[in-house]
Amino acid sequence: MHYHHITVTINTHHKPSYFTGSMIRGAMGYALKKVTCINPSYQCEGCFTANNCLYYQFYEEKNSYHSYRYEIALGSGKFDFGLYLFADASTNLPYVLSALHKTLTENGLTKQNHKFKHFTMSVNGQEVFDGKEFKSLELREQRFKVDSFCPNVKVKLLTPLRIKKQNRFLRDNVELEDILRSIYQREQELFYGRKAFTLEYKPSLSTTVKALQYKSLTRNSNRQRQSMKMDGIVGELAVMGIDEESYRLLKLGEIIGVGKQTVMGLGRIEVEDL
Repeated sequence: MHYHHITVTINTHHKPSYFTGSMIRGAMGYALKKVTCINPSYQCEGCFTANNCLYYQFYEEKNSYHSYRYEIALGSGKFDFGLYLFADASTNLPYVLSALHKTLTENGLTKQNHKFKHFTMSVNGQEVFDGKEFKSLELREQRFKVDSFCPNVKVKLLTPLRIKKQNRFLRDNVELEDILRSIYQREQELFYGRKAFTLEYKPSLSTTVKALQYKSLTRNSNRQRQSMKMDGIVGELAVMGIDEESYRLLKLGEIIGVGKQTVMGLGRIEVEDL
């Protein structure tokens, strides 16, 4: 599995809202459409290039896992964010960088459309935009590979985790297997093009200690013109005695995210070896 990790650092005195994921994704959508759309009508419905359009894949395609996700921190007081591109999306890096630049310099963020002059962009740890111009670099995709293993880990749920079980969102009773199954489902559809409803193995673990809470979160949807709930589970799980495949899936989850609305920054996890 190959991917790119973009990080954007913005120097400004403006302060963002508590949850920036929806705002950044929405503003990026306007810019990406301007960068990629070649349809004179500017309409997606019935468009002759929909199957090959990056904007359509990111924003209009329904009932599928998207091959990107934003990385945000709740209540950080900063506009800084990250963006992962994986699967087919990683081959469209130039379009994404161009759209990000347009978002920050021309379209702006927040209701006040704040535009920014002092920001940098990096890809896989290499600075590609220094605040004035893009650098000419040979950027290679990163390859997901797990070189280590630790049977005892702490799983941090950094942004609300939204997982459905029996057609209902879990509130505080999430199990490690629920998290693993969500990651596995995303992996199978994104990289192998097939549906998976259950794990193909039985995870092993000896002990789980949870410190979880249900986090209320809302966003304003311009498209639906209403406030939308983004509630989910945050906190930590300490898990002892897991198997190597479960460890691999958790490390993959750090990249592709877990659960629903990962494109807006939800379902962000971090795995710490104990």
